[in-house]
Amino acid sequence: MKGGEFLITRQDPSDVFIPEELNEEQLMFRNMTLEFMKSKIYPFIPQIDKQKEHPEMVPNLLNEAGELGLLGAGVPEEYGGMGVDFNTETVLGEELGKSQSFGVAVAAHTGIGTLPILYFGTEEQKKKYLPDLASGKRKASYCLTEPNSGSDALAARTKAVLDGDEWVLNGQKMWITNAGFADLFIVFAKVDGEQFSCFIVEKGTPGLSLGDEEIKLGIKGSSTRQVFFENVRIPKDNLLGEIGKGHKIAFNVLNIGRFKLCAMVMGGSKKTIDVATNYANERHQFGVSISSFGAIQHKLAEMAIRTFATESATYRVSDLIADKITELVDAGATRAEAKLKAAEEYNIECAILKVLGSESLDFVVDEAVQIFGGTGYSEEYPVARIYRDSRINRIFEGTNEINRMLAVGQMMKKALKGELDLMTPAMKITEELMSIPDFGDEDEGLFAAEYKAIDNAKKAILMAAGAAAQKYMMELENQQEILMNLADMAIDTFTAESAILRTHKLVNQKGEEAAQLQIKMCQVYLNDALERINSAGKRAVCGFAEGDELRMMLLGIKRFTKYEPLNTIALRKEVAAKMIETNAYPF
Repeated sequence: MKGGEFLITRQDPSDVFIPEELNEEQLMFRNMTLEFMKSKIYPFIPQIDKQKEHPEMVPNLLNEAGELGLLGAGVPEEYGGMGVDFNTETVLGEELGKSQSFGVAVAAHTGIGTLPILYFGTEEQKKKYLPDLASGKRKASYCLTEPNSGSDALAARTKAVLDGDEWVLNGQKMWITNAGFADLFIVFAKVDGEQFSCFIVEKGTPGLSLGDEEIKLGIKGSSTRQVFFENVRIPKDNLLGEIGKGHKIAFNVLNIGRFKLCAMVMGGSKKTIDVATNYANERHQFGVSISSFGAIQHKLAEMAIRTFATESATYRVSDLIADKITELVDAGATRAEAKLKAAEEYNIECAILKVLGSESLDFVVDEAVQIFGGTGYSEEYPVARIYRDSRINRIFEGTNEINRMLAVGQMMKKALKGELDLMTPAMKITEELMSIPDFGDEDEGLFAAEYKAIDNAKKAILMAAGAAAQKYMMELENQQEILMNLADMAIDTFTAESAILRTHKLVNQKGEEAAQLQIKMCQVYLNDALERINSAGKRAVCGFAEGDELRMMLLGIKRFTKYEPLNTIALRKEVAAKMIETNAYPF
């Protein structure tokens, strides 16, 4: 399945990858990472969070992670890494995402710090830097953001001028993760103030200096500083990629970054649920455990349902990327080239996951604080830190607003290029709305109603997006409120479908009885998702249509978001009962 094609194609459950089928090697990596976290990270999170008092902790822990191979898991073996498959990288990301500030340092080093060299470096640059980055001997950071260029990265003012055999860099970067201990800086600057390009700058280069550690709302254990360049001279060969093509490095590296952020925050959600469930079981009020209260059970169940759906979407995309990597390698691409192109192919899904994962985590941690009550607001308890740390994820790797518009914008671009045929199904939907509904033979069997609901939700998106595109043409990209509502519809549809596909495959493997709770979670998520799709769809079409056209599309939104009424209270109680019994996230 091509990137974005989920909107017009129904994927077969046999073609999706689900976490229940992790192989022996993947489980070994998970267990190894988990043991590292239990012995080296979890007991010391309070000390890690006091970064100014213990600045050596995170770099020392990165050294230990490097010795285990955790920093070089995705780096090819010829450059000193372990060369694991992409699904294994996802497993590692999920586990490392439970480590809060330390996970941020790892992600910055292994992702945006290392990948630019892996993807765009010359062979000489790869051989020089990647082995040390994979082992942790060198730590990396990524210098893109400036005081006057956040989301508008191409407005950077840092300048690079070629002087003989050296580049001379002048400028300022801010919010640079790992800056305090980085040995290598991936720096974006404009050649002669015009051509956006990328450079490798080593620690200790004269003219390179750092600001003080930032005082942040959360992720206090990560190093975040400004980086200054004052007549910094670097070899001519330290240009990364081509002059004027820095945007390709910045944006393509972010595709993988968005995906991996989702994997990490999904792991964070699971860890938070464990903490909240344990507290709910231990905390007693009115003579009973608060986990026996319906309101608390509702919260626990909804936390688990959203996390289950997010996990389903994450591993679905992970395997799509993994399969694309294999296809490209078989066609002659290097593994690095294949990973870059595969992530670019699924940039729509990566943007969707970034929004989904970060907002699911925010929901989970907010509810965890509520379950803890007054103690949740105290720094003596873990959820206060988790709450603060989670908020950055809606800003990292491009804000969620940017990613919403990116997801829809990329769909439209693919349609204009002929890579996605969205207009043909959109026109058929218009014809369908003008005709009498077909109440003929209905599909029967497990998930028949759910698949039909998903197909209809896709029709709602295509109807609204197609009409908006016809009205605004090339100006649609300026209608941000409409784009964000369309994105919300797509995010919920993709996520609900992912949960259903996962559960359907699980049923095929283990039987319906073994997947009863997963079936119920799918039904609850779909039920609520359709209500959200309905609301977002109405907001979108009311933003540009009127008269008979508006009335027709509102009827279409209503028709395409129907689902049999469910007793979601009872279904959530069953989900919560399992969580309370296991005292953890059990799915």
